Amino acid sequence: MSTDLSVRLGRLALKNPVATASGTYGYGLEFAGFVNLSKLGAISVKGLSVRPCHGNPPPRICETDAGMLNAIGLQNVGVDAFLSEKLPELHRLGATVVANVWGDTDDDYVKVVERIGNDRRVAALELNVSCPNVIKGGLIFGNNPQVLGALVKRVRAVTSLPLVVKLSPNVTDITATAQAAVDNGADILSLINTLVGLSIDVETRTPKIGFTTGGLSGPAIRPIAVRMVWEVRKALPKVPIFGVGGIESVEHVVEFLIAGANAVQVGTANFRDPSLAVRLVDDLAAWCGAHGVTRVSDLTATLRTRPRPDHLYA
Repeated sequence: MSTDLSVRLGRLALKNPVATASGTYGYGLEFAGFVNLSKLGAISVKGLSVRPCHGNPPPRICETDAGMLNAIGLQNVGVDAFLSEKLPELHRLGATVVANVWGDTDDDYVKVVERIGNDRRVAALELNVSCPNVIKGGLIFGNNPQVLGALVKRVRAVTSLPLVVKLSPNVTDITATAQAAVDNGADILSLINTLVGLSIDVETRTPKIGFTTGGLSGPAIRPIAVRMVWEVRKALPKVPIFGVGGIESVEHVVEFLIAGANAVQVGTANFRDPSLAVRLVDDLAAWCGAHGVTRVSDLTATLRTRPRPDHLYA
């Protein structure tokens, strides 16, 4: 059975719902010799800043029981080098590019977005407002609905490209920040980013990460990410969503779609198997064929919840 894998996230049309998450796939070009980048739904590139950023001092990554902690510090070549050195080759290879943007201030975000302009080689912009690995910027923006809304509003005013806002899970109620982002111009939401964690070397009594804390990603966070996607889908039933967090198999992709995502981003698993995201496209087509699904978009928000009892005690 042939399955239509194409999906629409508002104005963003993708050939399939499998994308790669920012910070886990470089600029995509690092893998061009091994996989067909044009086969992916999209590539969300490393977060871009106004100036090149060297990131945090090492150690910057440590393995955990079911994932990893990282505090890379958003190392990147800067927006100008991306536009002149990376984007032309990505375009030549037929990749669908989502440019991830970050900054320490509102002005930083705006400057990066203005440099990208309305370049049609970029399919969408994704604001990283939730990275817990920098001293300024991300954590504050992502955790405060009012501050987040003000940032999104400023960015919305300087671009006509589809605008994705990547939400932080390090909040009490993710639907509040989701609503603030949408109210101020976000077209699409992506969730979740990493959870703040700490891992300690008990022999030296020192953090395993040079920055002390880091972002926890991988299979450990998937149930949290699925739950938050489900919550945001219930609160904002018409807003397109990228589901992100701990995806390692086609079943995980389908799980996010059923919870309410329109598409997914594969992250930490790329470090172990850089070909996984591309392979998941074929796996998804096979899964849909085996289950009689003719359009993958029909899976979105189809969770069948069980009724809860009226009372717990006799």
